[in-house]
Amino acid sequence: MKPRKNTKRVPSFRKLLRTSKIKLDNKLKNKQYKQQSAAKKYRKEQKKLRQAVRDAVCRKPVPLEEYKKKQVAEKREEEEEEDALPLDMMDEDDLKLMEDLAQKASFLTRDLSSNEPVHIKKRKHESVIDRYEKMPRRMQTEPEKELIHLLPIKDKGGIIPQTMEKPVLNVAQDEEEEDTEEMEVAEDSNEEPLLVLTPEEMAAQRRRKLQERKIHIAALASAILSDPENNIKKLKELRAMLMEQDPNVAVIVRKLVMVSLMEIFKDIAPSYKIRPLTEAEKATKVKKETQKLREFEEGLVSQYKFYLENLEQTIKDWKQRKLKKSNVISLKAYKGLAEIAVKCLCELLVALPHFNFHNNIIVLIVPLMNDTSKMISELCFEAVKKLFKQDKLGFASLGVVKVISGLVKGRNYDVRPEVLKVFLHLRIKEVELKKDSEDIAPKKKFMTYKEKRKNLSRMQRKWKKAEEKLERELLEAEASESKEKKLKLHTETLNIVFLTYFRILKKAQKSPLLPAVLEGLAKFAHLINVEFFDDLLIVLHSLIASGGLTYRETLHCILSAFHILSGQGDVLNIDPMKFYTHLYKTLFSLHAGGTNDDIGIVLQCLDVMLAKRRKQVSQQRALAFIKRLSTLGLHVLPNSSIGILATNRVLMHTFPKMDLLLDNESQGSGVYLPELDEPEHCNAQNTALWELHLLQRHYHPIVQKFAAHLIVGAPAEGSGALSPDLSRRPATELFETYSMKGMTFNPPVASVTPRRKDTFSQTDSFLNEELHERLQQHISETAIHKPLDFAKHLKESSLS
Repeated sequence: MKPRKNTKRVPSFRKLLRTSKIKLDNKLKNKQYKQQSAAKKYRKEQKKLRQAVRDAVCRKPVPLEEYKKKQVAEKREEEEEEDALPLDMMDEDDLKLMEDLAQKASFLTRDLSSNEPVHIKKRKHESVIDRYEKMPRRMQTEPEKELIHLLPIKDKGGIIPQTMEKPVLNVAQDEEEEDTEEMEVAEDSNEEPLLVLTPEEMAAQRRRKLQERKIHIAALASAILSDPENNIKKLKELRAMLMEQDPNVAVIVRKLVMVSLMEIFKDIAPSYKIRPLTEAEKATKVKKETQKLREFEEGLVSQYKFYLENLEQTIKDWKQRKLKKSNVISLKAYKGLAEIAVKCLCELLVALPHFNFHNNIIVLIVPLMNDTSKMISELCFEAVKKLFKQDKLGFASLGVVKVISGLVKGRNYDVRPEVLKVFLHLRIKEVELKKDSEDIAPKKKFMTYKEKRKNLSRMQRKWKKAEEKLERELLEAEASESKEKKLKLHTETLNIVFLTYFRILKKAQKSPLLPAVLEGLAKFAHLINVEFFDDLLIVLHSLIASGGLTYRETLHCILSAFHILSGQGDVLNIDPMKFYTHLYKTLFSLHAGGTNDDIGIVLQCLDVMLAKRRKQVSQQRALAFIKRLSTLGLHVLPNSSIGILATNRVLMHTFPKMDLLLDNESQGSGVYLPELDEPEHCNAQNTALWELHLLQRHYHPIVQKFAAHLIVGAPAEGSGALSPDLSRRPATELFETYSMKGMTFNPPVASVTPRRKDTFSQTDSFLNEELHERLQQHISETAIHKPLDFAKHLKESSLS
């Protein structure tokens, strides 16, 4: 049997990647040190051989007449002796023997061409020389090997010893000869000295290296995308460039590789989740195509996992302000790498919600929503919002909501309010209720065995069995998800959302998260379980009564309460009069001099409190709200006035006898008390909507139209009716349409623009900035704006 080979394994590529640069440098230095030691040892031996030959030649007796001839040829012989191969390949024992023989004159004077021994009588010397001459010459091209005895192998022929060669390194050096050896090395080596590059040359060299790396990345990416199954191994080569060690191009190359790999995985990832194979499946023989597909999927999942680990490690190193031992990239550059890594993770979170390791990406992204870096936190917010908006089934949304709930609880409610505001983007419009769960998605019912025996014959039972089997297979193979499954996921998601909200309401009422909680309750209140209604309304009223909330938070509390009562809460016997009173009392607290979003919340509250609960609202309460809203319309900006007048129009259509406010005659006893905070007892039926006559003179044409429409009783058709584009739109939509937020309000000039005065367009003639500032100042200072004065002011400004 052959002896066993050396079983020492070559280190894998992954192990080499993990090895630090210092360790690699040490290995390289040791290797160079060993090579230098072997070279020095070889040069020493050659030097000794040459010196021994010179001594032998000098001591050889030469006749006087041949002395001059020999002296001329000495230099030529020295050069030939240096190149003589036999002397270069002699062992130490041979060299020692030659030095001993060189001391004797017989060895120097004898004819080397003859085979006759010099001393015939001395048998001892004769045997030594014969043995030396007969000994075969051995070329030593490698350092001496030391044999290591291994365990023997027993064979039919007997026991066979096993050995293995071990290199012996002689690293001993003489300190006295170090200087001379270094001089000889310097003489023998032909290396050129390092050149000092100018900044221009360094920049050109960096551009050249960067261009080479870009071409290499593009070639690998193109090969992978053209044929993913055959070139999946090139993903490993591309991922290895994430460990670029050249400090000049390391940062840019790593960023390019991160983005390239992200795009590659988005393109080649399948539309299903790849599961690991079982042992039985691995042992089963399959077709070549199936085996090829399995290898591709296994390699893809493996490389995707390593890629995500690299991104995670980059973010951790930046968060911990931790540098690698190689020190290739500075801490300042690590921030840019971390931002690119977060962008890649956000893209993968949105693009591959169905693929492997999606939950791991969620666990990485959600805590970064609370990061101190504004850019990173906004990236994560936008990614989660996109995920919520495009998640139709609910798997990914459920995973994100679970992680957010755990984050809020784990950090003791010390998180940014935006973390909870992302719940507002959930696509949940209905949940599974206990009372109608069977009606929402009735299951396919199959006949029992007793029913079959009773109602069917033997042949019919056989056919029925085959038919039911086929139907079950069709249900399992159906690609679309059932509505029942979707409702279950939405129900579980919303339960976790409400659990988070209720925890904050109970334990952290003074937390900055409270506005986000109230806003979320206002959106999802109609989906809350009836069992929590009483307690939740008590908590909301106590928050309003405490006086510690801002005006917007108070509006959210009112909106949440009426959302609860307008849905499943209709069956409850709860009087929300305190919420009506609070809104009526605080309507004049709205900011009238600037654009704010509180008007939009007020319009939503009025729609839920009055229009949708028309059967529970008395006539006195409706009259009081219409009168107060008309007064408020004099003081706010045009878009708010439009929304308020549109709400009054809806209330006039909803409640009968609202035309009382359009008559000057009083109805019943009492005097209208505008300062009273009780809408039921302010005697609003004894006043008139004189504000509409003032709003008819408003400079905004849409406000004029609404005021004129309400003065004639808000008719649905006829000369006083509104155009369909205004009458069919809700108040909140009109408020948003004519909002001045993020734009400049510029009325059209009647004398310049030949089109209708009641429309606004971006192509209309606009006022300059100076006139716009004067207009805004005029709006904020006065409550009623006369169109004649405004036209005069506009004419003077345009002429100037």
